[in-house]
This record gives sequence, structure tokens and C-alpha cells, in this order.
Amino acid sequence: MERVSAMTVGDVAAHLERIGVLASAPHDGRRGKELTQQRTLLELRELTRMRPAAFADLIASLHHLPRGELAAMKEGACLAQLFSPVFLRQHAMFPYRDAAGGLRLAVADPTAADDIAAISLAFSEAVALEVVAFEDVALALDHHAEGQAEADGAAETGPEPDNAEALRDLASGAPVVRALDSLFERAAAQRATDIHIEPLRQGMQARLRIDGVLRAIAPPRGVSSRALVSRLKILSGLNIAEQRLPQDGRLRVEAAGRGFDVRLATMPTQHGEAAILRLLERSNSIVSFEKLGIRDGDAACLRRRLDAPNGLVIVTGPTGSGKTTTLAAFLSSLDSAARKILTIEDPIEYEIAGAQQSQARPAVGLTFANALRAFLRQDPDVIMVGEIRDAETARIAVQAALTGHLVLSTLHTNSAASAVTRLADIGVERYLIASTLSAVVSQRLARRLCEDCRKPLVLDSATISGDPRLTALAMPAGAKIYEPVGCDACGFTGYRGRQALFETFDVSDAVRRGILSGADDAALETTARAEGMLRLIEDGRARALVGITSVDEVFRVASFR
Repeated sequence: MERVSAMTVGDVAAHLERIGVLASAPHDGRRGKELTQQRTLLELRELTRMRPAAFADLIASLHHLPRGELAAMKEGACLAQLFSPVFLRQHAMFPYRDAAGGLRLAVADPTAADDIAAISLAFSEAVALEVVAFEDVALALDHHAEGQAEADGAAETGPEPDNAEALRDLASGAPVVRALDSLFERAAAQRATDIHIEPLRQGMQARLRIDGVLRAIAPPRGVSSRALVSRLKILSGLNIAEQRLPQDGRLRVEAAGRGFDVRLATMPTQHGEAAILRLLERSNSIVSFEKLGIRDGDAACLRRRLDAPNGLVIVTGPTGSGKTTTLAAFLSSLDSAARKILTIEDPIEYEIAGAQQSQARPAVGLTFANALRAFLRQDPDVIMVGEIRDAETARIAVQAALTGHLVLSTLHTNSAASAVTRLADIGVERYLIASTLSAVVSQRLARRLCEDCRKPLVLDSATISGDPRLTALAMPAGAKIYEPVGCDACGFTGYRGRQALFETFDVSDAVRRGILSGADDAALETTARAEGMLRLIEDGRARALVGITSVDEVFRVASFR
């Protein structure tokens, strides 16, 4: 094996700082340089603005090692079955034989000398070391795992147990434990937010929700969906004998070197119980206000509203549109030393420095409404309630905003302006809405085009006139947009990651008069647009023109009204 470089992660961090590609590390009471050098190589990569392939090129150069390729890893003879798949994923290593029969070890982190030595000792011949991107290791492992599943076909799982104790024994067996661990590892490696385990007439279907879209994967081999769901119930403390009613639970897992809080929901179906798992990363770093992507004019408006001593700021959008992320960014931008910040959430997804955060527990009476009442006796300056769900919560939130507190919350509405109608429908009087509501932000998450494979398209008059979507967006001739293509890096979808589209509804004096006069959503939106508000579709147009997303994706998540 090639001699591993003595360069440490700290050395790599220092080099990245010298060449100016390392973003400033989040402040947590330690010096920035010290904090940066204590990070892993993967965390350093995420702090840079470099593409995965470019970062791997740099690391290979620094360590004087050859640069490996994903195509060779996929075409080679995989040797991952000789090791724990969890170990290989966590340490980003992929052993294989190349087309010439040579033994190779692809690594994303060549500073991990002990881990590399441990793998190399398992072989009795020389191992050639090479550097690849972190994502390439996960893609290669997934490729060979799916190929093995197809080759094996439907594995015989044996007769299903017919009592709770036998089912518990089956679910606690090593094959089921390994299969579930592997499923979590794959989900974490592919940035999935949800795992779907669905029973079929024969076998089962496994799917991951990645960037908001479901993607089928090869299901675990040799285990049944009933065994997997039973294992999840055991970990969540649910009743494994009850298979006729839906159940909800929570568990914690470690996957791909990260910790996750998992929300489990089971549902009886025609062919057995289905399980849906929502993955919430415990170490989620808060996106800064500046990196949310809100356009400058709207950002300045929101900062004024957030700096005010009182008012109601609402973020709207469907489930999974990033509302909690936006609220966390808003709260983290406030001066927590000078303002007391209290939150009631379900669940707590981000740890906000300086804020006192509480978890809602309806089973013991700690609802959003009860927590809000208690908060008012805690001398707060800023209150965040996870969601305004009912009339009682809405009235207390409005009353808090009216009595000198800044209140932040979320609503489920289709547009920013319709938050006014929604509050009125819940039972809040319009004069109170006009007195307290400061701003409403509506948002959607659009998938980002994969920078490794996106294809440019220069628009001409014929192309624009032939596509009604381009005409509706008033795309100018000569503009350059990008279209999705698909490659290994993005799972052949053409997209990787997501970017929020925003619509900021500032409650100006003219809008307040409209609220008081009973104006409907359309009239309020017309007033706001006359004052400069951009709709979601218009924000999406701006993103498409700079190559962040595609026209198809803009129309998928937003629409004209």
C-alpha cells in the first residue's frame, strides 16, 4: 500500500484557509481557527464552496495520491462484503479489484491512517490507495448492494411467526438488525429525509424521499417487511402485537457517523403494516439568515420586522417546505444576550444558541396553547410557537404580539396573503390581525440543478414562443437557462440539494387598511405587489435565470395565481 501522508485534518484546514475557499466556522465560544481544525474532513468539505469532485482533486494532490474514479469502482469487483457495510460507509472507504485484477482501496479521507491500515491488514497482497469523493463511496456501495439484491432475487424468509414472542425473537435476530442498520446507513448517505417500508403481495418495497421526491431502492435481502416493522416498534417502545391500528413512536439511531431522531408512523394495509420514518439530524447546523437566499429588499424588510420589539411574523407553506429551518435562521439572527427567547416546538429540530426551547407533549397537557400561556409569565421578549393549529393558540399568539412581544410561528396556507384569511377563519378578529401582523413569508423548496451534469440552453424567440411556460415567465430572448441531465452524482435525476423560493408579504399601512376593510386574498396580494412583492413563481424565475434550478422545477413547486 502507498504510504499514507502524515498530513492531518488541521493541516488540510490551514491549506484551505490559505487558498481562501474555507467559509468561516460557526462560533461556539472557541476561536474560529481552533474550531475549524477540530472538524472532520467531511465537515471541512461542507464548509468550503468547492464541488465534491474538486475537493477530492485537492485532497489527492495534497496527499500525493492518485485520484480514483466512480466508473472504475462500479465496474470493478466489489470486496465490500468482506467488511461491515456500516464501517465502510462511516469511514468512506471502498475496497475493490480493478479491471486488471489489482487490489485497490478508494478512500475519501486519507488522513484516517488507522482505519486505512485496518482494512489493508485484511489482505495478504499489496493494496493501491486512491482518493475519491465522499459521495462516490456511497454511490459505489449502493450500486453493488442493489446489484447483489437483483442477483439474489427474492430471498426466502421462512414462515411468518404467529405470536408476539416469536415475532419479537425474529425482529431481534442478527439478519433483521443488520438489514435495518444498512437501510439507515443508505438513507443517511443519500441525504434522505424519509424512509418508506411498504409491504407488497410478495416481498416489499423500500423508497427514500430525497430532495422532496421519492426514489425506489433495493429492499433489504432475506428479511420480511413484518420483521423490519416489528424491529422498529421494539426500538420505539410500541406494541408489536397490535397490527390493526396505526401507531406513532420515536427512536434514535446513529448512521453514516451522524445522530438522528426518527419519527415512526405505522399504518395497516392490505398486505401488512407499512412504516414511514422521518429522519431529523440531531446535529443539524442552523442556516444563517444571509444564506437562506431571500432577495436583498425582502431581507432588509424582514430584518426590520425582526428587530421590532413586538409583532407577529408568520412563515407559511406545505409540510416539508423548510418552514422550521427559516424560523431557526430568523431566531439565530437575533441578539439572544439582550432578548429572552422562548420556543415551543414539536419536535425540536435545531438547537438555537441562547434560546430556551421546550418540546410539546400533548399526552401530559403541554400543548402549544398551554405553553404560550406559561411563556407570558416568563418575561420573554421573543416567542416562537411551532405552528398555529387552532383558535386558542392563534388568540394567545395574537394577544402576546399585542402586549409587546415578538411572536414567530407557522401556518399551512398556499400563499403569503392567504395567511390573513386563515387567521380570520380560525377566529381572530380582523382588527387584531391588522394591529399585530408584521410580515408573512411563504416558501417552497425547489430542487437545485446538479452542477456536474446540468446542460445550458440559450433561449431564442422560437424556443420561447413554442413553450408556454417560458412565455408565462416572460423569459427574454438570449437568456441562458439550464436543464437537468442526470449523472452518478445526482442519482440520474439531474438535481442535487434544494433551494427555497420565497414570497415576502410585508404588512404595510396600505395592507393594514385592506385587512380592516375585509379585502380578500387577491386584493391584499394586489396591494402588496404594487409595493414590490415578488410572488413565488417570480422568485423561481430569478433562480432559473442564474442556473440554480430549472423551469420545470419552478412550475412543479410554484404556480401562477
